[in-house]
Amino acid sequence: MESGKMQIIYNTKSDLLYLRLDERQQQVTNQRLSEEVVLDIGEDDKIVGIEILDASQNVNLSSLLPVNQEVVSAV
Repeated sequence: MESGKMQIIYNTKSDLLYLRLDERQQQVTNQRLSEEVVLDIGEDDKIVGIEILDASQNVNLSSLLPVNQEVVSAV
């Protein structure tokens, strides 16, 4: 991940959306803003990540995720 770039990670199994704002490995503390939103606070009290629980219920994922992928099983 390039410096200054945000990374968006979506886990379909857990319906968790994670916005990574800082790629450095560091100790973080969690600060819950609501039932669905948790901030990861890193060094110098900066927000380094945002977790959104039950993301499909709270966020328009199609506007954030650039590609719709279809999973096809082999026969």
